[in-house]
Parts: sequence; structure tokens; C-alpha cells
Amino acid sequence: MAGDASKVLSNDVLWGGGRSPFSISYGKMMMWFFLVSDALTFGGLLTAYGFVRHSTTEVWPIGEEVFRALPGLTGSYPLVYVALMTAILIFSSVTMVLAVEAGHRMDKKGVIKWLFLTVLGGAFFVGSQAWEWSHFIHGSGGYITTNIGEKYWVHNDEHDTHDPTAHESFHLVLADPAHYLIPAEGAPHLDHAASLKLWNDRATYVDGANMTVNEYGPIQYANFFFFITGFHGFHVFSGVIINLIVLIMVINGVFHRRGHYEMVEKAGLYWHFVDLVWVFVFTFFYLL
Repeated sequence: MAGDASKVLSNDVLWGGGRSPFSISYGKMMMWFFLVSDALTFGGLLTAYGFVRHSTTEVWPIGEEVFRALPGLTGSYPLVYVALMTAILIFSSVTMVLAVEAGHRMDKKGVIKWLFLTVLGGAFFVGSQAWEWSHFIHGSGGYITTNIGEKYWVHNDEHDTHDPTAHESFHLVLADPAHYLIPAEGAPHLDHAASLKLWNDRATYVDGANMTVNEYGPIQYANFFFFITGFHGFHVFSGVIINLIVLIMVINGVFHRRGHYEMVEKAGLYWHFVDLVWVFVFTFFYLL
């Protein structure tokens, strides 16, 4: 009994505090709490998107038919640019891992090198997403609808979203030879004069996407696209700013004087979370 009593810990040791029960710092634990709550937010948004998509009766857009442009080039490149954005963002997670590892070794130059590449990759992604938004908003020719519900695509050679060769015929309707009316399924084929009259007397012209109209499909698709990708883009932008601030502090030797680079690790946790969320956003919006 005496031996057992000697092994009993005092209340000061059990309840005195001063250490984490998970053997991690307060800052990292709070970062994990934030990331869990943020994951629930993104989970709710993607769940709502899935519910609306499967409950609507309209045809839902296909990612490879909507996002098929490359900056400065004409023609059709389905999902090529989005794939490039995704690859660079994932690669930035690798450089962040290397920055954290260099910090564990107190390698200041290594942290600077890898963290700089992480900031560069994040900045490229944010800029690319802004271009993708611009392309999505401005549209690719659009369509017109008549008073009796007939629908005609407006083919634009510059964007080439709707391939005219996939239809039996199409008719030049504007002075600009890059534009054509392409009958949608069930709409009649028209000669040039009838096409020109229909264009001049069109009931509705829908081009591009915003919160009230959407060339590509249901309005809900555009709403969710703007909100979810915008919410994620804000996270990436915030991560770039945070990483840039941390990089400046590393250059100034702040963490080297402290004797640890834990701040780099905490910024890395946030950055890995942002990259992981994009995998789900990319899957939901572009692949499914």
C-alpha cells in the first residue's frame, strides 16, 4: 500500500494547468478549432449545392463545357486552365511542407525560399481565379429565346463554347462573321433572312452570368459558383497575405531570435486546409 500511495500524483500536478493535454501549443490548438468550424461551413455550402443540383428540373451545366478557355488563346481547351490552377495550388502545399521542415531545422534561408514559392503559387491561383470569374461573367456568345420558348445559341468564334459543327446547319446573323445562330434541340432551322429577322426581333438575349441571369444553365448554378468559389478565393487571398507577413517576419529574423518557427507551422495548417477544400470545390463544380 505504501508503494502504491507513493505513485499517486498530487492535485497540483493533475489540475495545476500550464500544459496542453494534447501536447501542442495554445496557438496550434486554436488554429485547429478554427479549421474545424471552417470545414463545417464549407461542408454546409457544398451540401446545399448538391441538394439544389439534384432537386432542380433544369439541365445542369457540365464543367468541361463551361470552362474551356485559356488566356490569350482561342479554341476549346476543356478544364485545362482549371487543372493548371489546381496543380499549382497543390504544389504550393508541398513548398509549405518544405518551409515547415526547414523551420524545424532552424534553416532560415530554407524557410525563406520555400515560403516565397508558396506565396508565389497562391498569388498565381488568386489571379487565375479572377480571370476565370471574368470569363464566366462575360460569357461565350449566349443565346436568345423567342416569345414561344424557342432557344437559339449565339456562336462566337472568339470563345467557341458551342461548336457549330455539332449541328446540321447554322446561319450567319450579324455583320460580324464571328457570330451565328445555332438552333437548340427542337427549334426549327432558319434561312439567313429568317435568322436575321429573329435576331432583330429577339425576345430575350442572355449572355454571360451574374446573380440574375446565367447563359450556362440554372441561375442557382451561377449563384453557388460565385459564392463558393468566391468564399474559397477569399480564403486563398487571406492565406497569401498571412504567408507574406510571416515571410517578412522570417526575413527580419523574428522567429530565429525566438528560437522556433511555430508561426510558419500554424500558417501551414491554414494553407493545407485551403488546398484541401479546393479539391472538393474542384470536384463538385468542374468534374461532376
